[in-house]
Amino acid sequence: MARALLTRLHERASPVPVAPVQLSAPAYRQKQTSFHRSPAWSELMKKIEAIIKPFKLEEVRDGLTGLGVQGMTISEVKGFGRQKGHQEIYRGAEYQVDFIPKIKIELIVEADRTQDVLDLIQEKARTGKIGDGKIFVLPVEACQRIRTGESGPDAL
Repeated sequence: MARALLTRLHERASPVPVAPVQLSAPAYRQKQTSFHRSPAWSELMKKIEAIIKPFKLEEVRDGLTGLGVQGMTISEVKGFGRQKGHQEIYRGAEYQVDFIPKIKIELIVEADRTQDVLDLIQEKARTGKIGDGKIFVLPVEACQRIRTGESGPDAL
């Protein structure tokens, strides 16, 4: 009886037949993107991270630009390795500096250009003294350009 009453009230309020609404996941969860990982990409692209002395940045950047590297990320970082900091004298007081300021360069390159980039960074950043830095090479599983949606090496 209650169902019949509700049905009649609904028919009076809405002369147009209404289809039942099915609720689903929010739209942002339903959207499919073209971003996917391909095992072959890790063989096509490499991430190079180099920690260098700050005064060597311009020389390394100019060399990388000359090599055709189109983009890089630069961060000011602090850390220590074998040199374990050093002592400085400021206004007559001696104090220990545990973390040495360095520059971190991050860039993604195609795998076949990796050795050229490594050689260039090694050549330009080297002073021959302790604390010259380190270079790390990592595989890149996926890459996607946000603006266009290009993925893989095309996104570089």
